[in-house]
Amino acid sequence: MPGGHAAAAPFAQSPLKKDPSLMADDLPADRPADKASAAKTGATEAPQYRTATLSHRKPTRFRWLPDGPARAALARDLDLPRIDQLSFVGEITPEGRADFRLTASLKAQLTQACSITLAPVPASIDEEVTRRYLADWVDPEADEYEIPEDDSQEAIPELLDIAAVACEALSLALPPWPRAEGADLGEAVFAPPGETPLTEDVLKPFAGLAALMKKDDKP
Repeated sequence: MPGGHAAAAPFAQSPLKKDPSLMADDLPADRPADKASAAKTGATEAPQYRTATLSHRKPTRFRWLPDGPARAALARDLDLPRIDQLSFVGEITPEGRADFRLTASLKAQLTQACSITLAPVPASIDEEVTRRYLADWVDPEADEYEIPEDDSQEAIPELLDIAAVACEALSLALPPWPRAEGADLGEAVFAPPGETPLTEDVLKPFAGLAALMKKDDKP
């Protein structure tokens, strides 16, 4: 996975509400389910593809530029204060007789909450995303599971939802511990009730004494 993040279970479906009139059943599967509206809105609706009839001769290109309501819904799903800009552009390329590879560029300007103070922290995301959908994929047994070297692989879904792929990729690309400028964890001190905690200032003299004793022990 790009950026060295741990693999996450693929999203079964988009977290964003879909217009039933734009679902994949209404159009050929090698075209975006929302192609009619995309032409008017600039691909603000996330395309969906029925994988059983994706082209095995040429790439299927997609482009998703979610509008304000869609970005707000995605921000809620990822527990983010806001997503100001997001684009997910790429293609689904046939591999072999039955497999597919999705490659895309994910770019976003967003705001996270500081992990210490909850103050807003701006973040810029620029990730290359790769997913490999394998026809012969077999889910590993729970007691034998090992993280594979190539964690971009997964089973081919019946319906490939571009918004779901983007949501998963964005969640993995987010900085795990956002910190506002000047935010400090401080010093954590612990002690049983009624006793004085051993802070760093208290321990400093003993550290110096230990260093002197080591010097005296040398021949």
